[in-house]
Amino acid sequence: MTTFVIPYPVIDPVLLDLGPIVIRWYALAYIVGLIVGWRVMRVLARRPPYKIRDLDVDDLLLWVTLGVVLGGRFGYVLFYKPGFYLANPLAALRIWEGGMSFHGGLIGVLVAVALFARLRKIPFLVLGDLLAVVAPIGLLLGRIANFINAELFGRPTDVPWAMVFPTDPQRLPRHPSQLYEAFLEGVVLFTVLFLLSRNQGVRERTGMLSGAFLLGYALCRTIAELFRKPDDFLGFLFWQTTMGQLLSAPMALIGLWLILRSRAVPRGRRT
Repeated sequence: MTTFVIPYPVIDPVLLDLGPIVIRWYALAYIVGLIVGWRVMRVLARRPPYKIRDLDVDDLLLWVTLGVVLGGRFGYVLFYKPGFYLANPLAALRIWEGGMSFHGGLIGVLVAVALFARLRKIPFLVLGDLLAVVAPIGLLLGRIANFINAELFGRPTDVPWAMVFPTDPQRLPRHPSQLYEAFLEGVVLFTVLFLLSRNQGVRERTGMLSGAFLLGYALCRTIAELFRKPDDFLGFLFWQTTMGQLLSAPMALIGLWLILRSRAVPRGRRT
């Protein structure tokens, strides 16, 4: 191991403490990500061939918020600590103690969008394509919040930019893998999807952007997991893979399938 590390910039996970009201960076990341994503989606939804009403986009925000929170928590309970929460079911309600799963949140959002699309008679994949472009904004902010919380840090390393995280009981120099994920899942993925969304030919192929997001996220997450420390209560799984990599595999397959089957949007769709 190296004796040189970059000092970890200790930041209080609590942004504002007003007694009964406590605002954490993690909660702020969710709020800002949803609001910024909503505003960007409003702009994208006005472009042809979408031309979806602002009111529909506004109402969708509430549905997506519920999908993210409920799905993210349920996914964490189901995928990561089913035994613990089966023995302590009320603990699943204590969201403020942490524990959210991206893959669970994704499932929650898909369910919420499917119900909303059916209610408003908007094609499901059209909404999926719009959400795919803005989703990396929330991922970027969420990973930065993970870094501030000194959680989900990386594996031991001797790279010059290694950090010793205060929450690490071993006090070893580690990869700041939260920043790797913020860059890959946030900056890189958003840039690719935003550039693709500027092409009307891509926008007209329903499901193309949704597929690109699923495939892109799966690749980014799989790469980042090579540097991220596996959860202590899970460790490595089959063939030294992690839970994040296993859950990303079906995402990649579905994303590739959506890209291959994407087709031009029918004319005369509801606007």
